[in-house]
Amino acid sequence: MDTLKTSSDTLFILLGAIMVLAMHAGFAFLEVGTVRKKNQVNALVKIITDLGVSTVAYFFIGYGIAYGVDFFAGAETLAAKNGYELTKFFFLLTFAAAIPAIISGGIAERARFNPQLAATFLIVGFVYPFFEGIAWNQAFGIQDWLQATFGEPFHDFAGSVVVHAMGGWIALPAVLLLGARHGRYSKSGQISAHPPSSIPFLALGAWILTVGWFGFNMMSAQTLDKISGLVALNSLMAMAGGTLVALVLGRNDPGFVHNGPLAGLVAVCAGSDLMHPIGALAVGGIAGALFVVTFTLTQNRWKIDDVLGVWPLHGLCGAWGGIAAGIFGQQALGGLGGVAFMPQLIMTALAIAVAVLGGGAVYGALKATVGLRLDQEEEYNGADLSIHRITATPEREPNW
Repeated sequence: MDTLKTSSDTLFILLGAIMVLAMHAGFAFLEVGTVRKKNQVNALVKIITDLGVSTVAYFFIGYGIAYGVDFFAGAETLAAKNGYELTKFFFLLTFAAAIPAIISGGIAERARFNPQLAATFLIVGFVYPFFEGIAWNQAFGIQDWLQATFGEPFHDFAGSVVVHAMGGWIALPAVLLLGARHGRYSKSGQISAHPPSSIPFLALGAWILTVGWFGFNMMSAQTLDKISGLVALNSLMAMAGGTLVALVLGRNDPGFVHNGPLAGLVAVCAGSDLMHPIGALAVGGIAGALFVVTFTLTQNRWKIDDVLGVWPLHGLCGAWGGIAAGIFGQQALGGLGGVAFMPQLIMTALAIAVAVLGGGAVYGALKATVGLRLDQEEEYNGADLSIHRITATPEREPNW
């Protein structure tokens, strides 16, 4: 029976890892559809290359920082371990690799390629696992202190804060250090629209992410005996709430409509195993509103050129999700309990601090040493030709 349980849990978490891995295609196509046509190839190349760099960084450095586990024994020793231990690394890697995939959308269309790969290595190797270890592996005794002080530890079932808020808040200093795309904002205050290149690709990316998210959330149980149908139902309700609110507030704009479900799903991750479905609907709806309002403010009033709106979508909605778990997870609001408001607030604030300081240090150092940004001519020609020497749809083809 022990062998059957271990094998079943291994298959369970393997399927979860595959579903979250598939979400990276969603990140890619969401960016492909949002950027201009001359930057589509770059979007595709960035996501898969960042995944490769993330794998190396997390394998050699990050996983050890977060969980104190390494793979430096011989293959015979590794093979003797049960498959669950090794497959769990794959699952958690897909979470870690989501951080640079999130950042990619914010810095699109003007970031140099190799410096971003260096940033990916440093973030996945050091910045992200530092907070991951605190939240999910009780590093530094912070969780123990929260439990002793407030009666409950910080709760983040599937990563609203650990993954999404971290990714969005790391992206913010990168976006600010890069500056806006040329021509986006004029000195006179006029705003030049850079419309999406393909709404169908944008929608495809959103759909892939939405479907994969049920693996992201459900498989965060990590073993079969801890799986909860409540997580699936709450994810569904939060997705619906985010979609409908974004539809109304976004005035039928397809960009808002397709990011709305993502906002709801980002926010529900933390408390998806605790909330009542009506609470999850409210959390998702508030996240949809938060995204529409803050994306509009970011782009039009504050003139922060966050191309895909990753700071509003992941940073702010992820932070809201962490705090919301401490509100809607309470039994008084129909939740299961076992969560307290102050630990959620304190750890969310700590995640933001780690992300901003870590992201600022990484991107600030790279900007000061090797530079982050394409020059004006390269940006005008597009990252596809400037970096990869090919466009997504070459207009001229040889006749022979």
